[in-house]
Amino acid sequence: MTIVAAPGTHVWTLEGGLTAAFEQRKGPGFALDLRVPVGGAHDPLGQEGSAGVLEEWLYKGAGGRDARAYQDALDDLGVRRGGGVGPEATRFGVSGLTADLPAALGLVADLLLRPALPPEELPVLADLARQDLEGLEDSPPDLLATEARRLAFPRDPASPFAGYAHPASGTPEGLSNLSVDGLRAFLARYGTRGSVVGLVADADPAEVRALLERAFAGWRPGEAVTVPADFRPGLRVHVPHAEAEQTHLSVTAPGAPPRSADWLAWQVALTALAGGSASRLFHAVREERGLAYSVSASPVLLGGRGFLAAYAGSTPERAPETLAVLLAELARLPQGLTEAEFERARRGLTASVVFGAESPRARASGLTRDLAVFGRVRSVADLRAQIAALTLERVNAFLAGYDPAAQATVVTLGPGEVPA
Repeated sequence: MTIVAAPGTHVWTLEGGLTAAFEQRKGPGFALDLRVPVGGAHDPLGQEGSAGVLEEWLYKGAGGRDARAYQDALDDLGVRRGGGVGPEATRFGVSGLTADLPAALGLVADLLLRPALPPEELPVLADLARQDLEGLEDSPPDLLATEARRLAFPRDPASPFAGYAHPASGTPEGLSNLSVDGLRAFLARYGTRGSVVGLVADADPAEVRALLERAFAGWRPGEAVTVPADFRPGLRVHVPHAEAEQTHLSVTAPGAPPRSADWLAWQVALTALAGGSASRLFHAVREERGLAYSVSASPVLLGGRGFLAAYAGSTPERAPETLAVLLAELARLPQGLTEAEFERARRGLTASVVFGAESPRARASGLTRDLAVFGRVRSVADLRAQIAALTLERVNAFLAGYDPAAQATVVTLGPGEVPA
C-alpha cells in the first residue's frame, strides 16, 4: 500500500518489510538516510561497544570489495558518507548526484546484506574504541554526559541489554569480550523490522520504489526492540575530576512524549528557556550574572519518551550559584511564558523547522526520524501550521502542570566537592 504523506512525499512498506519515505525535490543531487533500530543501548550485557565496533567493521569491506575498494567505489561516485551510532539506532547516510543514486544505493545495501567482516580487523577496531574511551577523560562535557545517563537511566537488572549507561565506544571490559562470532550474532538484529530509509531526490517515485525493492531484496527481518528508559528523579551526584579546570553541571528532567498532544507546546517552552541569546537561561546565567560562558537545554528522546537535558560549565567557585540559577529557571516554568517570550519562541521554532528542511541531507534524516519517532512524516507546511495554531494560553496550560525542577536529577563533574 502507498501512503501519500504530503504533496511530493510518499511512504511505502516495501515487499520485505522495510519502510521507505521518499520526497521528490528539484535539484541535481540526492540524499539517503537509513535508520536501523539497533544502537548502543542494545549492546549485550558484558559486550558494551558491540554496536559501535560493528558499524565500523561493516565498512571494512562489502559486496566482494575489501575496505580500500569499497571506499574507492564511494569516492569514484563522489558520494559523501554520513551516519553513526546512537543510543537507540545506527544510521547509514550517503549523498551525491542523482545520476549515481542506483550505484550508491547498491553500496549501502552491500554493507548490510553482503558485508565481508574480516576477522583480522576486529582487534584493530576494538583498540580504536579503547582510544575513544581514553579520550573521554580529556573531554569533561562528554564524560559528564556519560555519567549523567548512568545515574538518570540505570540498566534494568532483568534486561539482556546493556542500556544507556555507556558511550557508543563501549566499556573497557565490554570491548575485551567482543568476538567475531558474537558480533556476527549481533548483526542478525539488523533487518527490515523497524528500519526506515529516507530519500530525497528529483526522481520518479515508481522508479525509486523499484530501486529500493531491488536493493534490499532478501534482507532478513531482524529485530526491533525498544530499550526502556526508566528515569530516576531527584538524585544528585558529584563526580570528582581533579584535572578539570571547570565544574560541569548536568540536569536531567522529564519532558513530553513525542507522540503526545503536548509535544509542540514543550518545544516552544524549551525554545523560550534556551533557544538563543534572548532565552531565559542565556540571560539569567550568562548575561545578568556572568556565571558561565556556555549554558544550554535541549530535548532528548529515549525509549519513546522525552526528557530535558540542561548543561552549564562554570568555575568551581561559582558552580553552586550557577546550579542554583539554572534550577530556579526550571522551577519558574510552571508560571508560564510572557506574550513576548511566546511570540519570540514560536518564530524561532518556525525558523528552525524551515531551515532544517532546506538541506536534502537534513531532510532525508528528518524523514527517517519522523517515521521512527512520530510514526508519520510531518511536512514542513503542516508543522508550520501547527506551530502557528499554538496559543499562549495553550502553552501556559501545559506549563502549569509541568515542573521539571521538582524531578530533576543533577550530576556535577569537576575538582573539589559537590557544589552546595
